[in-house]
Amino acid sequence: MFSSWNRRKRTLAAIIVASIFLTTLLGTGLLLSDDGLKTQLQLRNQAPSLEHLFGTDWLGRDMLTRTLKGLLLSFWVGVIASFSSVIISIILGIMAGTLGRYVDAFISWLIDLFLSVPHLLALILISFALGGGFKGVVIGVALTHWPRLARLIRAEILQLRSSEYIQISKRLGKSNWWIARKHMMPHIVPQALVGFLLLFPHAILHEAGVTFLGMGLSSSQPAIGIILSESMRYLSAGMWWLALFPGLCLLLMVRMFDIIGENLRLMLHPHEARK
Repeated sequence: MFSSWNRRKRTLAAIIVASIFLTTLLGTGLLLSDDGLKTQLQLRNQAPSLEHLFGTDWLGRDMLTRTLKGLLLSFWVGVIASFSSVIISIILGIMAGTLGRYVDAFISWLIDLFLSVPHLLALILISFALGGGFKGVVIGVALTHWPRLARLIRAEILQLRSSEYIQISKRLGKSNWWIARKHMMPHIVPQALVGFLLLFPHAILHEAGVTFLGMGLSSSQPAIGIILSESMRYLSAGMWWLALFPGLCLLLMVRMFDIIGENLRLMLHPHEARK
C-alpha cells in the first residue's frame, strides 16, 4: 500500500508520525512527577529494570525521569533560541532587500562575518560573557544561528523586489514598509517556518554541547548536557546506561524535528511533493 503513495502522501505521513512521537516524548516529560529527581541512596547505581527502565544514577535518581525532564528543558531552549534567530533573520533579510544598496552591503558583510566564525566557538564565547545559565545559552544560540536563514530570506526579497506587482505598488506611492508587510511577508512566512524547524536540531545539539563542556546550563538542572557530562566519570565502572539512554533520546528528538522540517520543506514545493 505504501509503495503506491506519491511523495506528498509519504511526506505527510512522515510529518504526522514524527509529530506524534515528539508530542508523546515531551508530553510524558511534562506530566511526569519530579519524585524521580530526588536523591535515594538506597537505589543508586541500579541497572535498567522494569521498575527503573533507564536505571538509576550514583545518587539513586531515576534516569528515565532525568532524561525526559532534560529533553523538555532542551526543547524550551530550542524553541526560544530558534524563534529569536528566525525573527533576527526576517528583520535583517527584509532590511537588506528593501533599504538600499548600503544597508544591503552592511548586512551581507555582517552575515559573512558571523558565518566565518564556527558556531560552537561563538556560542561558547557569548554564553561565557553572559555568565552562562539558561539566559546565556539561549542568547548565544539565537545570536549564532541566524545568518544562513537571513541570507536565504535576503535572496528571496531581492527576487520579489523585481516582481511586476511590487513595481506597480511602488509607482502607486506605497512605502517600503507597506510593500514588505503586504507583499513580501506572505512569501517569507513559509520559509521562516521551515527555517525554524531546521534550526531547532542545531540549537538543541549546540546547547547540549556547550552544557557538556560546563559553559551552559546550571548543573542543578536536569539538562541532557549535564547528564552526559556527569556520566563520563562512571562509564569505566560499567554504568553504560547513564550515557546511552539520554544520548539516544536526544538524537531521536533531534532527528524527529529534522524529519518534520525536511518534509515540510517538500510540502511547500508542489513539484517535488507530487513526484
